[in-house]
Amino acid sequence: MDIVRTPHKRFFPLLFSISILIILAIIPGYIPVYYVTLLVSIFKYIVLTVSWATFCGPTGYISLASAAFLGVGMYTTAILGETLPLPLVILFGGLVSFLLALLVGLASLRIRGIFFAMFTLGLSEGLRHFINWWEISRQGRQGRWVISAPHTTIFYTMLIILVMTLLSSYFIRRSKFGLALQSIGEEEEAANHIGINVNALKVITFAITSFWIGATGAIIVTQWLYVDAETAFSVIYSFEPTLMALFGGIGEIYGWILGSVVFTIITEVLLTEFPYYYMLIFGIIIISVFLFFPSGLVGLLQKWRKVSSVE
Repeated sequence: MDIVRTPHKRFFPLLFSISILIILAIIPGYIPVYYVTLLVSIFKYIVLTVSWATFCGPTGYISLASAAFLGVGMYTTAILGETLPLPLVILFGGLVSFLLALLVGLASLRIRGIFFAMFTLGLSEGLRHFINWWEISRQGRQGRWVISAPHTTIFYTMLIILVMTLLSSYFIRRSKFGLALQSIGEEEEAANHIGINVNALKVITFAITSFWIGATGAIIVTQWLYVDAETAFSVIYSFEPTLMALFGGIGEIYGWILGSVVFTIITEVLLTEFPYYYMLIFGIIIISVFLFFPSGLVGLLQKWRKVSSVE
């Protein structure tokens, strides 16, 4: 009986994923613009969270540089958007973030723990303050006008970036590079001694995951007419991917997705319905999940399945 069921179990995740993609591809024509925009926001945070967790999850390095890569992508569109086609601008946004991540990785991935976290946070904050200073003191203005794109264009572009992010994360985790990253997180010195080029692997994985964050910033900014350094490099983009991954469950990719979706929806509902009590209620929810379900929503679901199977 198990032999007969095994193929169905093997192909179910693939068929389920394809079904979800088909539904997402046709849904913009049947729902209000508000919900299309909400889905784009969910896509954005899934990309940020999966990109963050693909590198930070197995290695144990806590990066707070997501805001830097997202902001660089936004400013790439603000600078090049009027002179280049949008697909090329998005590609450049990803490449600039990729190159920035390479430089940051080469400079900082030899340090660990809280020092690496503080370095990456300092990068985001440093870029924010530098661009603010440059625009005000050198250009006599603050921020830039940005080209706009139709909601459907933003939606489908973000959907493509989301799929590419999930595929790259899946293949990294399932490849020998994923095993090498896992060994770095468990015992970096031992991984180095058995022949793994630890520094090169960390740097290239950090850069690959940052590419998708930059591409996301490049398209997501076209929802607005104007962007400045305070918005583009907001520190919230550095901390939210970390919270979302922990909220969903750091060990599994579906936990990262679940955490991003639930986190974003809760935020939207609370901001809409309880704008004055948003932070209080949200804080209580986050603390409750971390306190009672330290494995995140995935741990909660696994516990529920065990209880159900016993009954």
